[in-house]
Amino acid sequence: MKTEKNEYAYSGFKMNGFVALILFFALMVASIYTIVVGGINECGWLIGGGIVLLIISFIALIGLFTLEPNEAAVMIFFGKYKGTFNQHGFYWVNPFMSRKRLTMRARNLDAEPIKVNDKEGNPILIGMVIVWKLNDTYKAMFEIDAQSIANGATGANATTRMNAFEKYVRIQGDAALREVAGLYAYDDNKDTSEDDNELTLRSGGAEINEILVEKLNERLAFAGIEVQEARINYLTYAPEIAAVMLRRQQATAVIAAREKIVEGAVSMVKLALDKLGTEGIELSEEKRASMVSNLLVVLCADEAAQPVINTGSTGK
Repeated sequence: MKTEKNEYAYSGFKMNGFVALILFFALMVASIYTIVVGGINECGWLIGGGIVLLIISFIALIGLFTLEPNEAAVMIFFGKYKGTFNQHGFYWVNPFMSRKRLTMRARNLDAEPIKVNDKEGNPILIGMVIVWKLNDTYKAMFEIDAQSIANGATGANATTRMNAFEKYVRIQGDAALREVAGLYAYDDNKDTSEDDNELTLRSGGAEINEILVEKLNERLAFAGIEVQEARINYLTYAPEIAAVMLRRQQATAVIAAREKIVEGAVSMVKLALDKLGTEGIELSEEKRASMVSNLLVVLCADEAAQPVINTGSTGK
């Protein structure tokens, strides 16, 4: 992959556009005056010279152009790259110099979610947002064919060319996103604790985004495109397994909640037994076991306990 920067600044002749406009206006007036004088004096060479000057002045006007901040123009003279003009303002250059206008501003790309398989083979839907910009106009114009979409139309402007580049970024972005999604699992579905620190798409956050930026820049660097930021903005299981995975997540949550409930219940039972001991209330082993059992049932039950009062047996 090429990493060198092939772009260089335009160093050819240029002139302030307002000065050039005044000169060309004066040339037009002079040519018209020459034609009129030639017509009055019936002098053919004056008329011909005035017409030539008028044509030259109109052709020269083609060299006038403006550039806004963070815009650039790739200068091409009869098929030869002459540099990149990036000084914003109103200028005049050789009218036979072709100017391919590009914007160097950052652009957003909100990629539609795509269906891929994660590391474990689970189908997931994943989408991303990319912030990208051009950083090498030479590579962008001449290393890839995306700009041919714009060049095929007469009078293509910067917006048309940038839309063509955006299409290229979208395709390469989908490929990079598929690659990253295939390297990691959606979530940690292991039952053991040995992989608790394993990076996943759901928990990776900033680390996954950094890896995504790296993969995108690897694919787009040779095209003169730099990805400044990329982040996953949509992540879910595919519809065919979403219900099953939801039940699994619910079961995991229930188990975790049960563990906390049991832990708290055991500590409360121990506290109750210790309290009875400090108060001097002695219970037999059978009573203690019965009390522990009853307390655990009450504390771990999903529903409120219904108290039963034992009033003893009635004699007859």
